[in-house]
Amino acid sequence: MHRPKVPLSSRILLSTVVVGAATLVPAASASATTPVPTTASATVDSRQQDYTAAASDYGVPESVLLGVSYLQSRWDTNAGTPSTAGGYGPMHLTDAAHVASLPTSGGHHDSAEDPRGDDSRRSLAREHPSVATPESAALRTLGTAATLTGAGAEALRTDARANIRGGAALLSSYQKALTGPTGSASDPAAWYGAVARYSGAETSDAAAAFADEVYATIRTGANRVTDDGHRITLAAHPSLDPIRSWLDRLGLRTPTRPDGLECPTTISCEWLPAPYQLLGDGTDPGNYGNHDKGNRPAQQKIEYILIHDAEGYFDSTTRLAQDPEWVSWHYTMRSADGHTAQHLKAKDVGWHAGNWYVNAKSVGIEHEGFAAQGTWYTEAMYRSSAKLVRYLAKKHNVPLDRQHIIGHDNVPGTVPSTVRGMHWDPGPYWDWSHYFDLLGAPIRGTGTPRTGLVTLDPDFATNRPNFYGCAKAPAPPTEPCPSRGSSSVILRSAPSPDAPLVNDIALRPDGTPNTMQISDHGARGSAGQTYAIADRQGDWTAIWYLGQKAWFHNPASAPTAKWTLGLVVTPKPGKATIPVYGRAYPEQAAYPTGVPYQTITPLQYTLSAGQRYAVGDVLPGEYYRATTFEGTSPGDWTVIRGENRYVQIQFGHRIMFVNLDDVQILPSPIGAPR
Repeated sequence: MHRPKVPLSSRILLSTVVVGAATLVPAASASATTPVPTTASATVDSRQQDYTAAASDYGVPESVLLGVSYLQSRWDTNAGTPSTAGGYGPMHLTDAAHVASLPTSGGHHDSAEDPRGDDSRRSLAREHPSVATPESAALRTLGTAATLTGAGAEALRTDARANIRGGAALLSSYQKALTGPTGSASDPAAWYGAVARYSGAETSDAAAAFADEVYATIRTGANRVTDDGHRITLAAHPSLDPIRSWLDRLGLRTPTRPDGLECPTTISCEWLPAPYQLLGDGTDPGNYGNHDKGNRPAQQKIEYILIHDAEGYFDSTTRLAQDPEWVSWHYTMRSADGHTAQHLKAKDVGWHAGNWYVNAKSVGIEHEGFAAQGTWYTEAMYRSSAKLVRYLAKKHNVPLDRQHIIGHDNVPGTVPSTVRGMHWDPGPYWDWSHYFDLLGAPIRGTGTPRTGLVTLDPDFATNRPNFYGCAKAPAPPTEPCPSRGSSSVILRSAPSPDAPLVNDIALRPDGTPNTMQISDHGARGSAGQTYAIADRQGDWTAIWYLGQKAWFHNPASAPTAKWTLGLVVTPKPGKATIPVYGRAYPEQAAYPTGVPYQTITPLQYTLSAGQRYAVGDVLPGEYYRATTFEGTSPGDWTVIRGENRYVQIQFGHRIMFVNLDDVQILPSPIGAPR
């Protein structure tokens, strides 16, 4: 029943690359690495002047205006495109009805993936319901800003100066409605109620959590360059103590926080339980929804925390989680303010990852959003999500690295037939590097060019791959996506910007190159992922990727990756190739009488002699048997373990597994190219 041990020498080396496995460091502050000055610089940026002028004209303390804007957008403009909550510009003025009218694509959900990912049961693959335009007032503040400022809707969506003025006007109107002190010289501490209302939250805890984050940012200060090249500074106000009693004047509902809620106290969280019940006429014990009971971690260790985007708004997503005929995940997070709903306890198994092995060993978190629309995620949601993940990682001893904190797009297919249909959210616009800064586990290098591994870490703001396919008909399928920062690193078949992309044989069996289509992730890596170096030529670095050399531009003057030290696997001597798996199941002899054997089926890929792949973990072969309501079938609600052990590797964009008996685990410098 105990987890298999890695040899001592391997465990010592592994500890050098599993960041956060032993301890969790505090979260990174809102500040960038550039020191935050306490006074304004002599040369004032024009965008900074826009904040100053808007604060003066609408009677808002500049620190409050900057703090609210930072928590929404980090002062970025995002090229006038909407956020995952339909918000625009630095002040995140929301216009969800307008977003619903745009010709954006439908996202990553389709009928191809079975979210349960267990071929011992009938498939649950189905179409995702259409997403209705949300009715919440929090998702239509742009119209109010237009009335207050006289600016047109298009200007408020696309012009940063107009957007900042619109946000200032909203804050001012909220403060006046509370009969609070106004004026740019008024006490920022007395604006707590207006800041809380800006969140759009309908409950006092959610509004307070948002306001507390804004004031924490003001106390710490921030200093960064925006996505369109403006240096903005919020001077630190370390002694600022907001007057929280202003929150009471909003008259918001105060929810009861139930005992046993598995959320940190620093985020607002509610319990909206996923149903567990028989379906149909109630006579078929295999026809039930929408999750499985479990006893984690006592029975089975939680290895992964999965980041999803919901392909929907918060309200519609939480309704789906409470539908017994739908599927399930553990948490849903709201974009505008970071509010969280918990649907499942961590002990129970959700149906969300499309791979039963991963489902049985993971917690799934859905984030309000749409991967294919090229939309952006708010700072409020990033921060709440990072707090939740830190809390869960500490509680369940999950390392804070990209081998264990993974996207849905990193989950492998279970067998060859399911690889093509696996989802690809949260997509290339999720800022993994910033997210790990907030987790208190920033992406760092631990080696040199000769230590054999690289961890991808492109500059998010300037890394702008030319993706296409974000728009739907009547737009042509090759229409470019909006230009925006990305965590993705594009991989080519040769060290040249003109070389074709590499091929993923599961996605393109004919051997043709993969593409820059937004959902075609077969030729890209992502920030935080670690790969073994295969070659180097000038400004180009090659990694081992899906059984081939894959090249990415990595100039010393602007590196795309960090050199890393760690462990790699390579086939044992005498083995020309070894199989690669999408799940780590036990051997047939481990199954008790009456429990059908789950076949260990290799994927389309092979790992050849001479290739190396980064080690993520060494894991036992396990299968959690759960096929009937209340566990009435033989062997249900038990974890079946055998002698098989597997090594998790970064094989392509997705993690995969190889049998420990097939490989050597070596320090990465062995055979590293020079």
